[in-house]
Amino acid sequence: MKDERLHELRRRAALHAALADPARLQIVDTLTLGDASPSELAEALGMPSNLLAHHLKVLEREGVLARTRSEGDKRRSYVHLVPGALDALAVPSLRPVPRVLFVCTANSARSHLAAALWRGASDVPAVSAGTHPAAAIAPGAVDSARRHHLDLPLVHPQHVADVRAGDDLVVTVCDRAHEELDFPVDVHWSIPDPLLAGTPDAFDHALEELGRRVDNLAPRLSPLANPTDPATAPAPTR
Repeated sequence: MKDERLHELRRRAALHAALADPARLQIVDTLTLGDASPSELAEALGMPSNLLAHHLKVLEREGVLARTRSEGDKRRSYVHLVPGALDALAVPSLRPVPRVLFVCTANSARSHLAAALWRGASDVPAVSAGTHPAAAIAPGAVDSARRHHLDLPLVHPQHVADVRAGDDLVVTVCDRAHEELDFPVDVHWSIPDPLLAGTPDAFDHALEELGRRVDNLAPRLSPLANPTDPATAPAPTR
């Protein structure tokens, strides 16, 4: 697995290097619209033919471009983007996971908001918990969710020890919880506590920042093909 990961990183680095030159990036941008002969590319880009030939060679070597012979003038060829050649530039999925667990201190605002946002962005199930659960969800979090038309279930805050399963992907959304936990954390988001200011703007800012982080992580995770039924899931890890 480590060797595969290293190979993937080297492949991505080579693609980034091939596209790092502005001229080569311009060639790729042009070919996203359609195919072109080298002479047409040279004219469109105002590039000397010898320089264009060099850049095309680099892009072909990395598997970004390919050529096909014209069905008309057999002396002529057309350059096109190889389908899927740039897919490796995207950050790969971290791994299939059965569930995401968002953790903050009180489980009264940030972790609940994160889980609610996650449910709208991913098919991977999500739950939340706290290291020192409060008595109830903070009214400011409820109001912010309502202002943004976010479905926020009004459930009782729970302790992380009563919720966590061993195979959860754990995301801490506050620094205090991140520093308190005595088990490995997969991802940490340093989100300021909106309860300290207690203003609508503070809660809205936390929600906005959580939304940005969720939108970045969600495409990188996928649900397990055969997730365990929650009713038969093993007891939480304490």
